[in-house]
Amino acid sequence: MLEIHNNKIIKGEDSYTQFKLNITDSKKMAEEMVAFSNAEGGQLLLGVNDDGTVIGLTDRDVSRLNQLISNTANENCKPPIYPLTEVEIIDGKRIIVVRIKKGSNKPYCTSSGLYITKSGSDKRKISQSELKRLFAEGSNIFADEEIIIKSSIKDFNLELFYRYLEKSDKQILNELNQNLLSLEIILENLDLMHKQHLTLAGNLLFGLYPQRFNKSFYIDCVYFAGNDTSSSNYASKDQIEGSFTEIFKQTMSFLKSNLKKIQTDKNFNSPAKLEIPEEVLVEFIVNALVHRDYYINSSIKVFIFDNRIEIISPGKLPNSLTVEKIKRGISIHRNPILNSLSKNILPYSGLGSGIKRSFSMIGDDIALTNDTDSEQFICTIKRKNV
Repeated sequence: MLEIHNNKIIKGEDSYTQFKLNITDSKKMAEEMVAFSNAEGGQLLLGVNDDGTVIGLTDRDVSRLNQLISNTANENCKPPIYPLTEVEIIDGKRIIVVRIKKGSNKPYCTSSGLYITKSGSDKRKISQSELKRLFAEGSNIFADEEIIIKSSIKDFNLELFYRYLEKSDKQILNELNQNLLSLEIILENLDLMHKQHLTLAGNLLFGLYPQRFNKSFYIDCVYFAGNDTSSSNYASKDQIEGSFTEIFKQTMSFLKSNLKKIQTDKNFNSPAKLEIPEEVLVEFIVNALVHRDYYINSSIKVFIFDNRIEIISPGKLPNSLTVEKIKRGISIHRNPILNSLSKNILPYSGLGSGIKRSFSMIGDDIALTNDTDSEQFICTIKRKNV
């Protein structure tokens, strides 16, 4: 363990490691514990200066800090936090290592009501939208089942819903047309409406104008000139709004109209194919729509560069899902209503097989990044034929 801590000190502070020369205030100690618990966990090294210099602690400091840590974890953190402490000797100097796990009862706050989390090597206050998401996660509430209070059946696109029933369940459609079933009961059973208000899923899938209530539900499509977002020049740009179906179709049109078509056969009359298989693009656009974090007020972004495409989805991967699990076809459904109903609206199975198939087709050209600090998931696809 000594060698591990030496290495961490040499590398400096980051999202998982914090140095403190000493702490005498329970308020400051609580802030450090809460920030780690609301993030991915980490360790606090006491007796180490901000620049990584090991100053050490006296016997009295060690005794006092152990008592402070115990009292703070129980009395100044809500809900209580359970850190583990260990005394290490580095270069003949004593330090305390405080290990704090990623919290299982998020969100955590200090006794003064401060909600904070890690941001790089520093701390920051948690925004209202993040707090809402963390409380929902703790209560097992999904974003897509939340009720939109100001909405009503007047905001529901009945024509679009009837087309959905025509494809998904003709028996229910017939019973609806014969007045054997009421529309309200069907919408309640499908979790598209609750107590005469649309749910988030009902609005996104079948809203007359979904952006009225969910203003960040759109896709920013930009074709940059070059390979950098700092470029002020772009070949094409569009902000795509509408329902799930409309956004998907228009985004695919944007991609197909701006990407190259390549002749795959020497025969002049042979059909040209898109430089990136359309099936791959479909898979990652659909997944961005279905699996994004709808508690984050940000748009999906589809960026085309000279050498790559980036599809940026708000929200890091949920729970125990990792990039490696995604590659193997394993999925965790952040939005179960959207996941269930999208199977009859978009070219989507919900089984994770599409991503697995995409990697089998052009795996070397796809990179997936779970950016936990920026809370976004990025799919990068190379344009190697351009």
